[in-house]
Amino acid sequence: MSFIADPIDCRVLDDWQRDFPITQRPFAAISASLGIDEADLLNRLTQMKASGRISRVGATCAPNTISASTLAAMVATPQNLDRVVAIINAEAGVNHSYLREDKWNLWFVATGPDRAHVNATLARISQRTGLEVLNLPLVRPFNIDLGFRLSKNDGSTQRSPVPPCKADLTIMRAGDADILQFLSTGMAIVANPYAEMANALNRPEAIILDRIKALQKARFISRLGIIVRHRALGWTSNAMIVWDVASDVITGVGPRLAALPGVTLCYERRPVADKWPYRLYNMIHARSRAEAYKTLEAARALPELADATHRVLFSTHCFKQTGAMIATKPGVSA
Repeated sequence: MSFIADPIDCRVLDDWQRDFPITQRPFAAISASLGIDEADLLNRLTQMKASGRISRVGATCAPNTISASTLAAMVATPQNLDRVVAIINAEAGVNHSYLREDKWNLWFVATGPDRAHVNATLARISQRTGLEVLNLPLVRPFNIDLGFRLSKNDGSTQRSPVPPCKADLTIMRAGDADILQFLSTGMAIVANPYAEMANALNRPEAIILDRIKALQKARFISRLGIIVRHRALGWTSNAMIVWDVASDVITGVGPRLAALPGVTLCYERRPVADKWPYRLYNMIHARSRAEAYKTLEAARALPELADATHRVLFSTHCFKQTGAMIATKPGVSA
């Protein structure tokens, strides 16, 4: 069940989570493919954003290329949860925060233009909350292109994983970070979104279009399109599985775990000695716990994971979900 009754809305979300047109009138191109008016499409997307079904129209960028990020965890009690969440979410660089079923129950992603910025964010959060923060930076990704198929009824949620490729740093130009930040925050849902971006950045629209194409080709942009809010579309049983396996084992099993139906993200992260030994992570986004556990059993059928110590951390609440910080803006503290 997709929670989207209108067949046109379903096609919009199913077909345009990636490969968004990089043209002067992108919504006109999409509406023509759907057989509807451009104004109708703009209205549909505006309503879906207002209702919380989509987060934005924009980009997700390859992690730790032009910017930096890390996954972090804390232990919050029911008594201090609201205060700690407020401190975490007040940081402009925090773009995701979740409550999960574990002793380490409060999880968030910190982003920024460089590693020093991210480390400073974690230090501030620890100092202001008085709590320890686990810093779990990415070591290597196996699938980080989160996308959802609304039209499939076989329990499969994700598209085929896209093997991560290293971004070509040689193509970067002055002002590219600002373009990526604009796309990460989200474009205006108007007939000429790139023209609005060009005006905001005080650059010609033609240059903006050329640079976006170059950044996408060079793998800085991992996905350009409609970013959905999966919970609002029916994927409400979502678990992060962490596995205690050696790095050399991960080399072989990581790509196969990433390719399993129902596994939506997969990567290796650095463990924390005596605190958090887990190196291999995968996300399962499912419509029910039974469906999630079915995917987990398929993962455990992989020989390298059959007897591996692991933990299942279902998310119970999403506190924040926005685009990553890539470039600081005037008025944004570092």
